[in-house]
Amino acid sequence: MADWLTSLQTETPQQGFELALLLARKGVAYTQTSAEVRERLRPEYAENADSLTMASQVVAIHFQTVAAANGYWR
Repeated sequence: MADWLTSLQTETPQQGFELALLLARKGVAYTQTSAEVRERLRPEYAENADSLTMASQVVAIHFQTVAAANGYWR
């Protein structure tokens, strides 16, 4: 797979949050390489509160990492 992540540096917290979302999505794609399987599973977790909470937690962890890498935008 081509190098796509060249830096955790972002100009703003909003861009940092968007990077955290991208990191979470890429993590899923790297873990489950079949787009067909991901599409088939989506309805199962899309309406599951526990699954959505866990997805939010993954994004929050990535955002913590990005924020630290950016000195919390101070």
